Amino acid sequence: MKQDILNLDNKTVGTIELNDSVFGLEVRADILHRVVVWQLARQQAGTHQTKGRSDVALSPAKPFKQKGSGNARQGSRKGTQFRKGGVVFGPVVRDHSHDLTKKFRKLGLKTALSAKAKEGNLVIIDEAKLSAPKTKDLKAKLAVCGLNNCLFIDGKEVDVNFALASRNIVGVDVLPSIGANVYDILRRDKLVLTKDAVSCLEERLTW
Repeated sequence: MKQDILNLDNKTVGTIELNDSVFGLEVRADILHRVVVWQLARQQAGTHQTKGRSDVALSPAKPFKQKGSGNARQGSRKGTQFRKGGVVFGPVVRDHSHDLTKKFRKLGLKTALSAKAKEGNLVIIDEAKLSAPKTKDLKAKLAVCGLNNCLFIDGKEVDVNFALASRNIVGVDVLPSIGANVYDILRRDKLVLTKDAVSCLEERLTW
């Protein structure tokens, strides 16, 4: 698959051959869904908790005698039927993450890249570098390129000036190639890869 290489002035500066085993797969929503669910589950904190019978600070003593009071029999003020009593089956601190094989995660990333290519929302640029960390300059270049909701993926390292300039622009994310993931790719309209990013991703996903 051939794709034009653009610069940040939206001018064509060359072409690149994309590996079909990475950018030309069949798009399957079920694969993307499973990987996104796996990612979001790993991010979930799981720190919510309520106090059960053994946690509340109340006396465990029997509140009144078993018979003769006219009330229903009770064993402890910690019971769930009492005010300030323990909660039954309440949430506890736990890990929400689940396993997903490396092979499937890799397939998910390749499917996400292929989806952007098939939609026509994949842009290849020669480099993502700026001479100074100026947000105003980067916004002007993005406007020329028609990019307002996009994810930039660079090579092994992201240019510091580019990262600083993009940090205050809503709808623009920047990642190194090692940070490429399905969720961030799908949540933005356009995917912008540098030539270095293409090389790193193909090397990472074709072994």
